[in-house]
Amino acid sequence: MKPEQEHIDQWLDARKNQRAERNAANLLAGLEKGSRAALGQAITLIESSNPSDQIIAQQLLRNLPTSPDLAKRIGITGVPGVGKSTFIENFGLQLLEKGFKIAVLAIDPSSSRSGGSILGDKTRMERLSKNKNVFIRPSAAGQTLGGVAKNTREAIALCEAAGYDIILIETVGVGQSETLVHGMVDFFLLLMLAGAGDELQGIKRGIMELADTVVINKADGSNEAAAKAARSEYAAALHVFSQRPDGWQPRVLCASGLTGLGLSELWSQIEAFFIQMQLNGAILENRKQQELKLFDQLVDDLLKQQFLLDPAKKASFNRLKETIASGQLLAYEAILTFQNTN
Repeated sequence: MKPEQEHIDQWLDARKNQRAERNAANLLAGLEKGSRAALGQAITLIESSNPSDQIIAQQLLRNLPTSPDLAKRIGITGVPGVGKSTFIENFGLQLLEKGFKIAVLAIDPSSSRSGGSILGDKTRMERLSKNKNVFIRPSAAGQTLGGVAKNTREAIALCEAAGYDIILIETVGVGQSETLVHGMVDFFLLLMLAGAGDELQGIKRGIMELADTVVINKADGSNEAAAKAARSEYAAALHVFSQRPDGWQPRVLCASGLTGLGLSELWSQIEAFFIQMQLNGAILENRKQQELKLFDQLVDDLLKQQFLLDPAKKASFNRLKETIASGQLLAYEAILTFQNTN
């Protein structure tokens, strides 16, 4: 490269960085004022695959202030049809009455064919979305496992910077892989249904062990008796699990997202959890461990990206995938071949 061209490229890079810094500073100022528009723009930036947007997003994330008051990060999960959106709307309305500022990060499933997503949660939470102290952001899960979107962690940080006291993360609800959301929240709420067959057959040990509270939802009308019976069965199942290191004993509650029944009791349970976890230091320790796990994950992603930047290795990788798809090799055989040739 000629010296003149190199000098021009450096100058252009400097200009890009300056623009990124100005844009990031403007967004940060908006976040600190609690602007919902600025928060929406910031999340759009971190979700963008455009390199210019990513430069601004990284500048913004690096400069986010650290609040002395920890926001409550609450993950809400459950199988499709359990009524998460209705539950969150009525729960959120009760929290507003207590004076909280609430952010809802709602993750919608993406089509495995087109990659598209309906993103209908904001429509389903119409009453909640009208309140000025509520921010609702639907995002597509894409190809990310665990019922969360790729940039959910960064979106949580942006919501905290914008002054939201409680951040509710509503996951897709796709089964065992749902446990990934546990790695980014303080409190993990599992919604279950009664009357869908033998309740104990529906218990997934992995996700049940992670739940800080289990709620049998839709405990209203003719379903109330079945919900109470299911609560007893799930409570008995929880006692089988070993004692948790943080000393918390999860409970099973009955509630109705439709009528609001049991939501005050749930909030009392959540408050008790945060008091206990803050006193024993478990909240901060948990967040430290989450950051370490995130770092490990990011390193794995980075190493894969760097590895596939080598044209020869990428070609070998793609050839082996074709061989697996044609039935000539099994995956474990292909990885041995891959190791020996690279």
